[in-house]
Parts: sequence; C-alpha cells; structure tokens
Amino acid sequence: MRPTHAFTGRPARPSDLVPPGQFITDEFPVLTAGPSPLVSRSVWELIVGNEEESRSFTWEEFEGLPQEQVTVDLHCVTHWSKLNTTWGGVLVSTLFEAARVDTHETPYALAMSYHDYSTNLLAQDLVRYKALVVTSYEGEPIPVEHGGPARLLVPHLYLWKSAKWVHRIQLSATERHGFWETGGYHNYGDPWREQRYQGD
Repeated sequence: MRPTHAFTGRPARPSDLVPPGQFITDEFPVLTAGPSPLVSRSVWELIVGNEEESRSFTWEEFEGLPQEQVTVDLHCVTHWSKLNTTWGGVLVSTLFEAARVDTHETPYALAMSYHDYSTNLLAQDLVRYKALVVTSYEGEPIPVEHGGPARLLVPHLYLWKSAKWVHRIQLSATERHGFWETGGYHNYGDPWREQRYQGD
C-alpha cells in the first residue's frame, strides 16, 4: 500500500536542505503501520546483536550509556519534511560496541519494533551516518505516537527507516526485508535520490 499525500504545508523552499518532491511543514504528522504499543520504561528493553551473540539493555542501562543530542531534518516518504528537530539518545555505534558485534561480518541490520513492524538497513550506514536510538524529542520524552519510549533515528533516509518503539537491532550476514520493503518500498530509501519504491 502506498502512502497518500494527506497533509498540507508550505511549498518546499528553494534550498539544498530539502530533497526533491518534498514540502516543508511545521506539524509532525503521525503515520503508523498499526496501533501504537504502550511500553513502560520498567519493562522496556533493547536487544542488540547478531544470530550468535546479543546484549539486552534495560532502560537504566541504556540511560547509563553516553548520551548525544542532535538537530536534524526529517523527510517522510509521503512528501513532507520537518526541519531542525532536536533529539537525544545513544549512537547506534555505541550500542554496537557495547554488544561487541562486528558490522563487517554481519553487514545487514533489521530494526524491529514492539509490534510487527520492522525495517532493513545497512549496518555500516548506521555507524557512518551516526544513527541513534533516541528517547527525547525537543527536550521531552518522546510521545507514544511518535515512537516513545524509544525509537530509531536514521535522518539520512526516509522516515520509515527510523523504526518507532524499537525493541531489537538484529545484524546478519544476509539481508532480510522489513515491513514496507516486503510491500514494495525501496530497500535503501534515500530521499535525495527519491528512492520511495522498488525500481526508483
């Protein structure tokens, strides 16, 4: 199923900050592949690893890791862009180091959520482009509808790659398609190349 252009906003400004085909909005539209799961911090955990070895982080352990704050632009496959959003969390590279996983031996990542959603990524991309697992948005806990208590943030790709309610980042030697990729979305999802669907 392809998303529909369901939102209105200002025309995209003539700027290299906005990928082709995008319009700028001050709103933060909510699009999900199903109902928002309610996960309390007391039971939340993040599992990072490969098929042979993994590490589980409780909320307290996650909060004890080095925290980063970033300001990034978001680009949704449904053509809206939201600029200068601020998030706080932990770099995925830090999680990989803590879990002792080798992204060269297991180059493919599958991010899985606290429901049936998943999305596939390149593990080295998560490191190279400083993807994070974030727990705050604009200085406040992330609202449930936007992926709280924790979501993946991969700002160099379309927003469907930034899995909400992230629960596991699984590395493997072979690629597995995620929810939307199985349905025909692009494996990579670069907004600057308008990689929305397979064949783009």
